Amino acid sequence: MARIIAGVTSSHVPAIGAAIDLKKTEEPYWKRVFSGFEKSKEWMANAKPDVVIAVYNDHAFDLTIVNKMEVDHGLTVPLNLMFGSPAQWPCPVIPLAVNVVMYPPPTGHRCYMLGRAIRKAVQSYPEDLRVVVMGTGGMSHQISGPRAGLINSKFDKAYLDGLSRDPKKLARISHMEFMREAGAEGIEMVMWLIMRGALDDKVKEVYRFYTVPASNTAVGHIILENIERKTKARRPAPVRESPSKGRRAAAHPANQVMVRSKR
Repeated sequence: MARIIAGVTSSHVPAIGAAIDLKKTEEPYWKRVFSGFEKSKEWMANAKPDVVIAVYNDHAFDLTIVNKMEVDHGLTVPLNLMFGSPAQWPCPVIPLAVNVVMYPPPTGHRCYMLGRAIRKAVQSYPEDLRVVVMGTGGMSHQISGPRAGLINSKFDKAYLDGLSRDPKKLARISHMEFMREAGAEGIEMVMWLIMRGALDDKVKEVYRFYTVPASNTAVGHIILENIERKTKARRPAPVRESPSKGRRAAAHPANQVMVRSKR
């Protein structure tokens, strides 16, 4: 049976991809961002997922009418942060584009329940696969208008706390609250709830990273592992022998040799 072993969230700031392409990752401004993902790359290398389901937003298209769509930084930036920049990704990647551009965007609850459906679908797959679900986008940011450059670290950090402890509370956050607290583009955080909904109710927080700014946004990142259920091995029931069979066994010469007195 396939199983989801962990969930990962990460911002997908396009300037991060540009810094990788232009080899600026060691520059002081960018080094603090990329250094925050060194442990994450180690974790991913050890986790060795067979499949990654990557949730990201399309940024420009109407998914109800588009016939063909190329992936963009929403998908590639988080993969680079988690895997580095190999010639090809070390495992198959399933892209899941979510509309947070066209009206109406999905609610947090709808995204959380989509995650639940994904978990059920993965568990129904008969092959023994280890799956990691990634939710990308966010955190607080606004790229235009009078509040351009808005970053709300308090809201961001509370959201990261909620992913570990109370995701159902996060699922009740309204569109208006996202807009007010996290900026016009903060709605992208509903995609993190798809990742969280795909996990078990109780999870282990393995790693967290948060920094500001990167370009004009906050960078948030968290790794959550499902807690493996360890079942106790059942001791075999003792074999009950009939009295006659027990007497015959005791009378056997080989058994008589093995008997030792405790006196």
